[in-house]
Amino acid sequence: MQPLFMEPVFQEKIWGGTRLNTVFGFDLPNDHIGEDWAISGHPHGVSMIKNGAYQGKTLDELWKNHKELFGNPHEEVFPLLVKILDAEDDLSVQVHPDDAYGLKHEGELGKTECWYVIDAKPGSEIVYGHSAQTREELAKMIEEERWDDLLVRVPVKKGDFFYVPSGTIHAIGKGILILETQQSSDTTYRVYDYDRKDAEGNTRELHIQQSIEVTTVPARKPEISISEVRKGNSAIITYLKTDFFNVYEWQIKGHVSFDKKAPYTLATVIEGYGELIVNGESYELELGTSFILPNQIKTWEIQGALRIIASDPGMK
Repeated sequence: MQPLFMEPVFQEKIWGGTRLNTVFGFDLPNDHIGEDWAISGHPHGVSMIKNGAYQGKTLDELWKNHKELFGNPHEEVFPLLVKILDAEDDLSVQVHPDDAYGLKHEGELGKTECWYVIDAKPGSEIVYGHSAQTREELAKMIEEERWDDLLVRVPVKKGDFFYVPSGTIHAIGKGILILETQQSSDTTYRVYDYDRKDAEGNTRELHIQQSIEVTTVPARKPEISISEVRKGNSAIITYLKTDFFNVYEWQIKGHVSFDKKAPYTLATVIEGYGELIVNGESYELELGTSFILPNQIKTWEIQGALRIIASDPGMK
C-alpha cells in the first residue's frame, strides 16, 4: 500500500493573492488565489490522487468505494478538509454553524476549524470573538454597525495556533498565510465584509439572521493544551484533540519513525524538504506536498529538515 498524494485545488477569492506561488511554488491560474484545498472530499473542490493504484481517482470516490482505506468509517462523507489560505486582503467577518444547524439548513456538516499561522506580516491580526453578552445585544450591535465595539482583534505571528469552534465570530486579517484544518463544510455566514465590491461593482451577500442564530453568546475562548514529545533533534507537537479532528506538527530534523495511531492520517509540508519512507519505498516531500496515509500503512519514516502539519479524525 502506498501513501495517497493529492493534486492541489485552487480557489479564486476577492481577498486572495499570489503567495501560493511565491512561497509554495504552485502554478496559479491568476493573481487572486486565496485557497489551496490541499486534501478535500468536498464537492466544491475535490482532491485527485496523483500516484499509485488509485491515480486519477478522486478522494470522494475512494471514500465511497474503498472504505477499507480509511478503516471502514461510518460517516457518509470524508469528514476533514485541509486548506492553505493566502489572505492578501482581510477576509469577511464570519461565523459557521454546528452540525445540527448545518445539516438542517444547508444539507452539510457544520464547520469547526483551526489555524496554524505559516507566516504573518508585521502588524497582522485576526478577529477572534466578540463582546456581546446576549443575543439581543449582538443583534443590536450588528444592526448599528458598531464593529469596533463588537469585534475582538488579536495580533498574530508566525507559529501561532488558534482553535475556532463553530459559533465563533472570526476573520483572518490581511498579510496572513495559514494552514487550516476543518470539518468538510463550505458553509460560511458573513456578518460584515467592509462594504467592499467585487469586479462587477457588487457587494457580497451577508447572512445576518443566520449569523445571529448560530453565534455562541457570550463568546467563549476555547482552552487548548499544547504538548511536545522530543525524538532526538525532532519534535512531535500535539496542538489539539477534539471530537472532530486531532492536529499535530511534525518538526523533523534528521530521521523519525512513526507508528499508526489513527484509522488514517493527513499531512501537508509547510516548510523544508525530505523523504517519506513506507515499506522500504521512498517518496519525495517538498513544500506544499499533501498526502494521506491510509489505514493499511502501519508504520512510516520521515527524514530530512522539514515541518509538517498532520491531522487525523477525532473520536466523534
